[in-house]
Amino acid sequence: MSSTAESAPASDQDQLWTVEGHLADILAAVRPLAPIALQLPDAQGCVLVEDVTVAVSLPPFDNSSMDGYAVRTADVAGATEEFPAVLTVIGDVAAGSGALPEVGPGEAARIMTGAPLPPGAEAVVPVEWTDGGTGEGPATTMRPAGESLAGSSGEVRVYRSAQARAHVRARGSDVQAGDLALEAGTVLGPPQIGLLAAIGRGTVRVRPRPRVVVLSTGSELVQPGEELGEGQIYDSNSFALTAAARDAGAIAYRVGAVTDDAETLRATIEDQLIRADLVVTTGGVSVGAYDVVKEALSSVGDADEEGGGVDFRKLAMQPGKPQGFGSIGPEHTPLLALPGNPVSSYVSFELFVRPAIRALMGMEKVNRPTARARLVCDKALSSPAGRRQFMRGRYDAAAGTISPVGGAGSHLVAALAHADSLIVIPEEDTTIEPGTELDVVLIG
Repeated sequence: MSSTAESAPASDQDQLWTVEGHLADILAAVRPLAPIALQLPDAQGCVLVEDVTVAVSLPPFDNSSMDGYAVRTADVAGATEEFPAVLTVIGDVAAGSGALPEVGPGEAARIMTGAPLPPGAEAVVPVEWTDGGTGEGPATTMRPAGESLAGSSGEVRVYRSAQARAHVRARGSDVQAGDLALEAGTVLGPPQIGLLAAIGRGTVRVRPRPRVVVLSTGSELVQPGEELGEGQIYDSNSFALTAAARDAGAIAYRVGAVTDDAETLRATIEDQLIRADLVVTTGGVSVGAYDVVKEALSSVGDADEEGGGVDFRKLAMQPGKPQGFGSIGPEHTPLLALPGNPVSSYVSFELFVRPAIRALMGMEKVNRPTARARLVCDKALSSPAGRRQFMRGRYDAAAGTISPVGGAGSHLVAALAHADSLIVIPEEDTTIEPGTELDVVLIG
């Protein structure tokens, strides 16, 4: 793919690209997926592409916020435990009730939480302010709605007065019909899904979750659960990156490790394009004799068409120096080729793949949040000149500090598993003393 001016190499001598330049190239080429209509359960985590207005006020009718009795305020004025107001109970009003009894002078209707306020009633007195219709003093609970009043007096004693609209949820007190419920660009989490359901929306137009295919390369890779042979290791990258893609919001498909054979890798990728909005590979992007990804990707599908192809480049960063990015196949599906060392691949995912996934989803903020923190460690850290180093760390937000976890090796998976952040050491800094303030990428 052609590069943008913003993504030019860091220097003509070593041809190292900047982290910002590589990411800019990716984001310039990745376009948000076309909107589709989805049912609410499938829209969770997606970005809304339409303003949603309220069709039905919430609540849609005046209703009770308490179990108790719907009354006229004049009938309970001045009521006390010594001189209670005695009212005739004319019926029950449960949630979902259709025909409602009309409350007249000297009358009350038993009402349940959420039930519509019957005509004539002006307030609700909680059951605790009454004898519950038993004639035996203040009640603590109500009988279930619909239970016969036979055996009771058919009356209720009310021991406290109530102001108009007491314990009544007014129609439209949450949102009014015609109000803007959610605006385009909103990410639909559980509360937003609940609001959409409450106002009667069964479907919404959103940008769908991107489908991300993750595959690792290497003849030495064995699937977890199988027995290791001489010189073999377990494939961890495809599992970690598939999980990371799902965490970023994608629908992720993990492909088992592919051997170091260009034809096999090419065929595997071509087979996966039918279900991919983005392809992520790990391994085979360096300069070794068996780094087959470059060879395989040179002719995947219609990669040689104008606008297609994959660029392989070196970045001024550690870990994750070798990277590849471009588009492949007849649909020009974006592909990011990451290095094979576990920490290198994961750091590369966080810096480049995660933003690409979020961009496909139409998210405004595609990068992880960052913070400034004071370095806490026993001795000074070292970093190679001209490289931006990303070290694993544990961030203490309350103290505003960051502590390194493990060493700088790109194979240290255990250290990565105990980290919640990446410590960013600038390219120009080779020695970082304890107490130095640094940028921190929060990945936990």
